[in-house]
Amino acid sequence: MAVKKPHILICLLLVSCMIFASATLSLAQPAAGQMGGWEKGGAYDRFYNPQELDKIKGTVVKIQEVTPVEGMSPGVALMIEDKEGSRTLVHLGPRWFIDPKTMGIQVGDKVAVTGCWADINGQEVFMASKVKKGDHFEFKVRLTKDGTPFWAMSPEELAKERAGD
Repeated sequence: MAVKKPHILICLLLVSCMIFASATLSLAQPAAGQMGGWEKGGAYDRFYNPQELDKIKGTVVKIQEVTPVEGMSPGVALMIEDKEGSRTLVHLGPRWFIDPKTMGIQVGDKVAVTGCWADINGQEVFMASKVKKGDHFEFKVRLTKDGTPFWAMSPEELAKERAGD
């Protein structure tokens, strides 16, 4: 049976695509105020001090899920081991923003991480702003100059920042 009004079918298809796209985007990043404790200026974010930047180097020995502060939504962290065998837990950011499978960092990678040290609930951790692997790969999660988390940026701000790479 032939469709006599193909424009109706096309309109329905377009509407379905727009609904799917908006649902996908809304799942990608929570609305302001619903970031699960990862908000810019929130309790966790205040641990990050961009005036005390440091750099650590080592090998990724584990990629894990963390909850930095009780009540927060899960986050992604790396366990880094240096040449002497010391291990450091490196917080990257919220799980709803970072997909460990596609972030480009894997167990066994040698990395240099820029960020700052923080004592969170009695545990010393390293809060990353950027993870560099090799000469050509960087995974950025915060602005180096002021510590603004990428997950708290508007889509336009984030696109502008990523275009500057």
